[in-house]
Amino acid sequence: MSGTAVRGEALPPLEESQLDDVMVPIADLNRIVDSTEMEVTSEIDTMSDHSGDVSDPECLGAVYGAEETVYQDSRWTAMLDQIAREPTDDNDHWVEQTAVIYPSDADAHRFFEASKEAWGKCANYTVTIRGDDTDSQWDIDEVTTAGDMITQTSIQQHVNGWGCQHALAVSANLTTEAWACSYSPGDEAAQIAEEMMARAAER
Repeated sequence: MSGTAVRGEALPPLEESQLDDVMVPIADLNRIVDSTEMEVTSEIDTMSDHSGDVSDPECLGAVYGAEETVYQDSRWTAMLDQIAREPTDDNDHWVEQTAVIYPSDADAHRFFEASKEAWGKCANYTVTIRGDDTDSQWDIDEVTTAGDMITQTSIQQHVNGWGCQHALAVSANLTTEAWACSYSPGDEAAQIAEEMMARAAER
């Protein structure tokens, strides 16, 4: 990531019809995570609910994106969520990008600040995610703030370094949330969230 702050005043208010324009194309996602084979496997305009799968519900927003109970008090009005990965079962990359619109800049920034606080409370903490067959344990790192973006990395225990960087950025009435998972996660989610904001500014 370049480190350039995402500036709220630089972005005009976004409308629901423009959400498609915010999503980073699959070719660019492949470039960012150094893959050539990822494909879009899911695209939805509703929030998910994994609240029953996490050992500590207070950390739901730190380990899952686009969650209904995390966003429920934010007054969000429209969203788009997209997942991409390689088509094989043993995929090397997994990416999620989420764009969310709010009634006002203030609403978007309130959600951003609430997320920063929530993620921070889960830093240096291990969360268990319940699966259909087996549970997984995730070690959550500290939150890093750079301008109007926060990032946090989580590493799954006993899976050869598989982990995810999580990023959330805010500008005007838009938040962009990104996950980039691999066996050596770096700053890819931050790059995706920033690229989403850049696309929103260009629409």
